Amino acid sequence: MKKQHVFLLITLPVMAMFLTVSCNSNKTKKSEIKVPAFDIASLDSSQKPCIDFDGFANGNWKKHNPIPSTESSWGSFDILDKENREVKIKGIINELLTQENPVKGSEAQLITGYYRSYLDTATITRRGINPIIPIADKIMAAKSTSDLVAIEGELAKMNIAGPFEVYVNADDRNSKMNAIFMGQGGLSMGDRNYYENKDSSMVKIRAEFVKLVDNLFSMAGWKVSSAGKTVLDFETKMALIQLKNFEMRDPVKIYNKIPFAELQKLAPAINWSNYYKNFGLQADTVIVQDKNYLKNLGLLFESTPVDVLKTYFRWQVLLTFSNLLPSQFNKESFHFFSTVMFGVKTQRPREERAVMSVNRRLGMPLGKLYVAKFFPESSKKKVSEMIENVRSVYGERIDKLTWMSSSTKEKAKKKLAAFTWKIGYPDTWKDYSSIDIQPDKLIENSINIALWEHNDMIKKAGKPVDKKEWDMSPQTINAYNNPTNNEIVFPAAILQPPFFNPDADDAINYGAIIAVIGHEMTHGFDDQGAQYDGNGNLSNWWTPQDSKNFVALGKKLEDYFNAMEVTKGFRINGKLTLGENIADLGGLTLGYYALEKSLTGKQKPGKIDGFTYQQRFFLGWAQVWRENMTNESLINQVQTNEHSPARWRINATLPLMKEFNDAFGCKSASADSLQIVIW
Repeated sequence: MKKQHVFLLITLPVMAMFLTVSCNSNKTKKSEIKVPAFDIASLDSSQKPCIDFDGFANGNWKKHNPIPSTESSWGSFDILDKENREVKIKGIINELLTQENPVKGSEAQLITGYYRSYLDTATITRRGINPIIPIADKIMAAKSTSDLVAIEGELAKMNIAGPFEVYVNADDRNSKMNAIFMGQGGLSMGDRNYYENKDSSMVKIRAEFVKLVDNLFSMAGWKVSSAGKTVLDFETKMALIQLKNFEMRDPVKIYNKIPFAELQKLAPAINWSNYYKNFGLQADTVIVQDKNYLKNLGLLFESTPVDVLKTYFRWQVLLTFSNLLPSQFNKESFHFFSTVMFGVKTQRPREERAVMSVNRRLGMPLGKLYVAKFFPESSKKKVSEMIENVRSVYGERIDKLTWMSSSTKEKAKKKLAAFTWKIGYPDTWKDYSSIDIQPDKLIENSINIALWEHNDMIKKAGKPVDKKEWDMSPQTINAYNNPTNNEIVFPAAILQPPFFNPDADDAINYGAIIAVIGHEMTHGFDDQGAQYDGNGNLSNWWTPQDSKNFVALGKKLEDYFNAMEVTKGFRINGKLTLGENIADLGGLTLGYYALEKSLTGKQKPGKIDGFTYQQRFFLGWAQVWRENMTNESLINQVQTNEHSPARWRINATLPLMKEFNDAFGCKSASADSLQIVIW
């Protein structure tokens, strides 16, 4: 569980820097396609930009782009993701399928073997639940809570969830070294809100969850009376002793390094030595997110009958593999996790799901082939230049801040100077050749991949951090900030329209890709990132007064977003989204002034399609975030996601900027009072 700030809401395809790519002679050439910088047909001129800029900029686009039945949202990211999967990734897989007898362990053999195993529905149906019976039998053979905890150590290696999560990551107070972390987990619905919220929609979801558990147990032939209610009751008890999602955003609060022996004192009912032995780790110290959770979890284990724990752990096995089991399991899981929770009406075709599963489970081997075919090396240089431009503007912005003292400004600029980045793909590719993939054993393939990833993780414990390592595959349309590395990372796929369009005017691109770069850079100075120094260590580099000023500005932004009701009864959580809202505001501010700086000493651009360059900058941002969402997905996002919904990343953020209000003539008294300047 890496600590990082992700820019997007979902995983998306990566920008190819140029739509017309002929990078190297061995790379596939594409016919020249020009994408409009901003299609004015997207506009709805009946909407007022100062009141509803999303409706103004994207209104007609949204009317003519309803959500497909297979999706929970439909916007710029979703469209790019679909194109990336169906054209580039599927194209790579199809080429590999033409190879006869690929070398075992090669990218071709791993990818095609897994892909074929996913599509071999006849074998999947014939085998039924047989592949997971040994796992379930081991759980049933446990005679005590201690036995089950030991078994959980084995389950975790296969990526089967449990009430706590153990992982290896950079030590927040010694970022050059890896440490062992322990956090809360094990909630099937993902977030505490789904267990305690009394809204009628949440009550309905819990009732549907009980049906899901009961139905999957019945399909498996596992006779447990009231399995669904048993699992829901146990998970609810766990949820209510866990930290809330916004509390998990405090890096100091969730950093508690303790001697390993203290774990046993915290929760005597849990045999931690047996768990760690089976998990494959030895630990002198452990960094726990919340000592109270472990203490209360121990009490919960002690008071819970062994048979209830067995039902919970067997449920986690079914949950983990439900999408890989025969179709009736898959359809039941889809109904709850996609239709009930996100409003998706139709399941994607099996072949499309196979491509997505390959991309998710073998992302890096696939990514190695992806960049060889689609990523121009010139993109690295171009993005590096963009980042340096934004860094320069950020330094100038820091110098002009009125709420920060000169001593803290110097430290902020020192951190900014130490900031690094990665672009495209890893310099060194890991060796996945030892993974055993067979074309007729889907579940075993999934387990073998999970075991490889587990072993790759645990060998890092107590070792120096590899600063060159990546946490996203190159074909992911996304970007992230890693605070312990003081870096931002841009996978290869993020350099295509609407993020970067080589045919667009500068204003559109600055409102998109430059604002994205600024967003990620600002994460290093949001409410979480500002607690890390230039070396990536949790360290307070602020004067007391500057810290007080910063917190006050953040509280103002938090309160502002708390007032945003996105659908009846559900508002944005200002605490949960504070870091992303700071980053959006900072990224837009940096992008805007980077554009102005680029025009220094030059003739100002004339209007295009009736809009000034200042106005087109904000149209560029709105174009990136145009999106239709199901109500279920919207509810899920405001309860669980650190990002504000896309519509409010436009309509709530832009009025905070004087530059936006000036560009569109929004001169009301309320517009002036809303303005918040942090970075």
